[in-house]
Amino acid sequence: MNNPAIQQLTDQELLQRFKTDQNSEWIGVLFDRYALLLLGMCMKYLKNEEDARDAVQQIFLKVLSDVNKHEIQFFRAWIYQVAKNYCLMQLRQQHLKYREEITDKHAGELAADPEDQRQHQEKDLMLSNMEQALGFLNPEQKICVELFYLQKKSYQEIADQTGFSLLQVKSYIQNGKRNLKLILEKQQRANKR
Repeated sequence: MNNPAIQQLTDQELLQRFKTDQNSEWIGVLFDRYALLLLGMCMKYLKNEEDARDAVQQIFLKVLSDVNKHEIQFFRAWIYQVAKNYCLMQLRQQHLKYREEITDKHAGELAADPEDQRQHQEKDLMLSNMEQALGFLNPEQKICVELFYLQKKSYQEIADQTGFSLLQVKSYIQNGKRNLKLILEKQQRANKR
């Protein structure tokens, strides 16, 4: 679909056409718009070009299978979220595999210091709580907070990526940060009981 008229369509229009006739070429056009950015993002997370290229392929398949399950307001923000989640899952699986290998090899040798173990457990719990807390934010706050704090994007980059105004981005980040703090404090109190 190299028709210039099709290239002029907005993300929303392409999505709508796909939802109307289920022709995957509409998603293909959409995906082509972001493939290079996704590749860069996957490279940043996975640190390996071959893995990043494989990831982009898998993300495309995931987008094709999931796009009808969601009400997508901003395709760009949504596909970034899908890509980020995919990369994080890959890293988590690699980490678990690596941990199993270490455990298998050195099970006898690694009688870790209980203080180290406690610190690791606390850190794991904190990360797990943070991940959980992010899920409680509204979608706008969540995407802005993740882009700002996890991907180190500027307000302007976030505005460009999501279509929000700079004022909205700033507000979503401030409110998201405040809400995260409240959620985490609530979780901490619950964990102490």
